[in-house]
Amino acid sequence: MKKQDKEKIVADLTERLRTSETLLVADYRGLTMPQIDTLRSRLLESGARFTVVKNTLTRRAAEAAGAEALLALLEGPSAIAFLEAEGDMVAAAKALADSVRETKVLAIRGGIMQGRTVTAEEIETLATLPPLDVLRGQVLGAIIAPLTTFVALLNAPLQNLIGLIDARIEQLGGATEAPVVAEEAPAAAEETPLESDGSPEESSAEEPPVDSAEPVEEIVPPSPQPEAAADPEE
Repeated sequence: MKKQDKEKIVADLTERLRTSETLLVADYRGLTMPQIDTLRSRLLESGARFTVVKNTLTRRAAEAAGAEALLALLEGPSAIAFLEAEGDMVAAAKALADSVRETKVLAIRGGIMQGRTVTAEEIETLATLPPLDVLRGQVLGAIIAPLTTFVALLNAPLQNLIGLIDARIEQLGGATEAPVVAEEAPAAAEETPLESDGSPEESSAEEPPVDSAEPVEEIVPPSPQPEAAADPEE
């Protein structure tokens, strides 16, 4: 390979390593070309580009891109799946895991996700997760459920308060009706004795003469007292 071609490959790998936050490394030793093409197609569907690389050139690119964590994974024949910005890392991990089971040759070494080194076991665990759309729905449901509960907790005191207000209104309404009943009761009590006897009417008619006699007795005694006091002075 010419020097210019090697420099171009290193520059291309360096750019990919700088722009790809997630990459998966596998040992492709023993895979046939049809198997590699099948795996490459599956990874493209998940938004990842599968590239067979030379370790010497990839090490140079890793050092230039500041991806020293990748150096430990470059042992033996290596292939790297570079996940694009809109790629699905779960689907990419699942494509690799499926190829491992089907070919029984491909071996996952590890990878780098969001700048953190991950092991082959973690990638296989990632492959067991549901698809990205389903996972987003589950996360959204987990977020909405507590909010719904919180809203219900807020509504419960308000409903209780409204119930207390309604009960107080009914109580006040009953209190205003009570005096009306109390006023009607005396009126009914006054009507019953008048309708039962005619004698109370006669006794009430005789009371004015008694009242007129009392003032006469109060006026008569004072007039003779001054006249009796005048006789001793003479």
